[in-house]
Amino acid sequence: MRLNRTCLCVLCGILTALTAWLVASVPSAHAQAKPISFINDVAPILKENCYACHDAKKRSGKYDMTTFEKMLAGGAAGEGITAGKHAQSELYALIVSEKERRMPPRKDNLSSVPKAQAEVIKTWIDQGAKLDAGIDPKADLVKELRVRWKSPPPPAKYPYPTIINALVFSPDGKNLVVGGHHELTVWEAASGKLLKRIYTRAERAYAMSFLADGKLAVAGGRPGQEGDVRIYDIAATGKAEGDVQILDGVSDPKVMIKQLVDSDDSVLCLAVSADGKRIVSGGCDRTVRVWEYPSGKLEQSIENHADWVLGVVLAPDNKHLLTCSRDKTAKVWDLALKESVLTFPDHQNPVFGIGVKADSKAGFSAGMDKQLRMWNATGEGKQIRVIGSHADDILKVVQHPTQPIMVTTSADKTVKVWNPEAGTALKTLTGLNDHVFAAAISPDGKQVAAGGYDGEVRVWNVADGMVAKGFNASPGYVAPVPVPVVEPKKK
Repeated sequence: MRLNRTCLCVLCGILTALTAWLVASVPSAHAQAKPISFINDVAPILKENCYACHDAKKRSGKYDMTTFEKMLAGGAAGEGITAGKHAQSELYALIVSEKERRMPPRKDNLSSVPKAQAEVIKTWIDQGAKLDAGIDPKADLVKELRVRWKSPPPPAKYPYPTIINALVFSPDGKNLVVGGHHELTVWEAASGKLLKRIYTRAERAYAMSFLADGKLAVAGGRPGQEGDVRIYDIAATGKAEGDVQILDGVSDPKVMIKQLVDSDDSVLCLAVSADGKRIVSGGCDRTVRVWEYPSGKLEQSIENHADWVLGVVLAPDNKHLLTCSRDKTAKVWDLALKESVLTFPDHQNPVFGIGVKADSKAGFSAGMDKQLRMWNATGEGKQIRVIGSHADDILKVVQHPTQPIMVTTSADKTVKVWNPEAGTALKTLTGLNDHVFAAAISPDGKQVAAGGYDGEVRVWNVADGMVAKGFNASPGYVAPVPVPVVEPKKK
């Protein structure tokens, strides 16, 4: 059956109207896309790929991307953003470029921004390159990201052993507090029994010290993300899971009672003065900070090392501070003058640990050169002598606050005990099977504990150097059973 011309015209009109309605009803691809949040979706990508070169300090190409306002403005080469037009936004063009000039730089052999992440940035630009409501365009985006980050709970049972970067004896010497993954764990030193788990925001604890009031100061952070020094009351009560107490050190103000600093990278070392009235820290931002305790008031902030600060110790005279750094030096600071008065450069390698003699007149330092050096902490800072060495890098120096006992740990899997007053070696402690990153001396000076890369902890008696207890400080971890090697039969 053929349609007459009138019917055909009516039908064409209907189809035209229907097509127009369908076109009008289907949103564009960008309108269909889920709205992109700058702070939640875009800023993390920029931080991961761009901030290493374009932070407030380095500003490569005079381009600072750490505030929304400056990021839009661009740098010397005009790497700005044109809202609604990704093709006219040089920042996006550089991110997806295959040419030599690219972000991150091809010349530095850095990986390009993954395609999926680049697509997020493209969509955000085409949606108007908007900033989330309530955020100041001049705000530090690193801090804005940090505020929004939520720490994960530690694993109920560790599938792999945790690296131990810090441990400390409790004031009564009965327990050991050990740094884990987003937690501190408390173990009975004599039996190796797990007593408590204190959840923390910090991924790792790098240094710990008990204060005179029984609270615990902890320095740590998330490498490359944030760092902090926090004060915990680990005597607080929590919920029980079997025989283990679980404490919330992230959000419970009865557990995490004070935060002294919030920095852009990990805090690596910590010291408390003999009178308990000062806390000192140092870390990846090269800054040494001194607080009054218990007020938490920042007394001074010192930035004179050229690289990470790896060790700090307060001299018994309460007038001087000794520090060491990855910049291959140890330094002495006058706390009253608030300045460095002496630099000891003889290691010629990164210096990982620092100590001081009871009269405050001599310093001790050790590091990648494998030697424990004693030097004059006054005058010109000349070396007195090398008092001993390890077979590999010395990773930590720990002193007893009142007794003549000093401990060094090493990548050679041993711990050595020294008499710093006499400048002599006392014992070599063995029993660990990997790099030893952390050590502690019991309050009575009778025991030494240490742990390291494989999560193993050993407690030794100083008198005879024998292992008193050994355990793995990774809750629930079960070491794999070694597969027996079957020798092929001889024909």
